[in-house]
Amino acid sequence: MKSILPDLSFSEMIEVIKIQSVSGALKNLELTQRPFRSPHHTITKNGLIGGGNPPKIGEISLAHLGVLYLDEILEYKKDVIDQLREPLEEKQINISRVGRNIIFPCNFTLLASANPCPCGYYGSKKNSCKCTPSKIKNYRSKLSGPMIDRFDMVINVSEIDKDEVRENNSELSSEIRKRVNKARKIQSERYKDESIFTNSELNNSQISKYCILEENAKDILNKSFDKLKFSMRAYYKIIKVARTIADIEESKVIKKAHLLEAMQYRSKENGEL
Repeated sequence: MKSILPDLSFSEMIEVIKIQSVSGALKNLELTQRPFRSPHHTITKNGLIGGGNPPKIGEISLAHLGVLYLDEILEYKKDVIDQLREPLEEKQINISRVGRNIIFPCNFTLLASANPCPCGYYGSKKNSCKCTPSKIKNYRSKLSGPMIDRFDMVINVSEIDKDEVRENNSELSSEIRKRVNKARKIQSERYKDESIFTNSELNNSQISKYCILEENAKDILNKSFDKLKFSMRAYYKIIKVARTIADIEESKVIKKAHLLEAMQYRSKENGEL
């Protein structure tokens, strides 16, 4: 993920430098790269969101314009995870203390990973899961439905066979990054008259203006909305992901193939966590 992040623009670089400077982390910052933060699962709410007295910058603000990676997200405390819901929507965090009110920016990409169960073998074709249904349910309950809904993509990753590892036909990150930068440039040009820079920042009215779907794509989306019972938040996220897929392919409209691919990343099976 870190190796395919798009380049920082000059204005973004200034924003990142300001935050890192205030936090005292500037000496460890590579100025040409986007922030990538990966706090341990024992982190407190103040450590993640920011706070204390005097208020200090949290990990979500240190990840501003970059990535916040929560490895094994189900190992984090539930109340800590749920603290992310508002910042993910608002792109800023408001910390109130006696006599002061401080707003920190936190426009970050949330990346998270988790095992399917405590032992890690639920659904495995090679190993037997030792967890009881109640144990699995309690384990997964740390990630609430509203929190899952805030992810643009939720993807189940199956086990990799040893032969696949040996073949290693994966594409180089440098090549993927070229496509990411090209798509980001397209979005920057598209939204030059707006107060946003990327597809992920589109509000509902802007989606209607900039995310034009072909007729057959519209039909599929509407039928799927009823059949798969997507929430409205998921509905709009599917459109924004499809818009990004279309940008990567340099298509001005969202085609059926773009929409179907975006929907794959939010299928009912993938949302079971």
